[in-house]
Amino acid sequence: MTTQLQHWVRYRQGRSIGFGTLHGERIHEHSGDMFDAPEPTGRELAIGEVRLLSPTQPTKVIALWNNFAALGEKLGLAVPAEPLYLLKSPNSFAGPFDVIRQPRSGGKVVFEGELGVVIGKVASGVREADAMTHVFGYTCANDVTEADILNRDASFTQWVRAKGLDTFCPMGPVVATGLDAATLVVTTTLNDSERQNYPVSDMRFSVERLVSLISADMTLYPGDVILCGTSIGVGSMKPGSDITVEIAGIGALRNRYE
Repeated sequence: MTTQLQHWVRYRQGRSIGFGTLHGERIHEHSGDMFDAPEPTGRELAIGEVRLLSPTQPTKVIALWNNFAALGEKLGLAVPAEPLYLLKSPNSFAGPFDVIRQPRSGGKVVFEGELGVVIGKVASGVREADAMTHVFGYTCANDVTEADILNRDASFTQWVRAKGLDTFCPMGPVVATGLDAATLVVTTTLNDSERQNYPVSDMRFSVERLVSLISADMTLYPGDVILCGTSIGVGSMKPGSDITVEIAGIGALRNRYE
């Protein structure tokens, strides 16, 4: 993991997509590969000149279930012996300020503020002791869920469908490097009312263990994101709602549900 505190962004300016580091209200453009020796170009842009995108282009986003002790205890869930997870589909990926779109079928839509772990180096079967060398940094995420779909069919819990609808995985606004995940706190605000405020240190599986155990199942590639799961305070959104997931040191991911 990169030890220097930096905030990396991806952005669109006109027809071009670029990336760089955010310094206050200005972006210092870089070239090359964000995860492999990127080089500053010397060009700067005002943040107001661009549209911020999801800060990485993952091959997959892995979302954890029952990874926070407080929520698991509240729901009466057994402590899992290994990480329980699903995949979010690429059509669900969205960026800061993007609109989360109401499903065509309607139904109850739920927000879940989460920490996202961004992979920076290919990880396949890595040891827990080496796992952090494969982590680039962290981002904010909202693991949006269409709750009514989940148990619509009694024979099959539809996790992927319920969580994979268009725009159902906003991430951003940056990838922050140089942070200690165990010290972070996730807050989620719905229409200026705080709904979630929980410490990442309450995770059943640490970042190191998640990277190690998941990489034993599937190869993780630079830009892939592991959503660490959520805690108490998850709730539903109505169209017209503003939802913010904020983590000090990373920033605030703001979206509107329409």
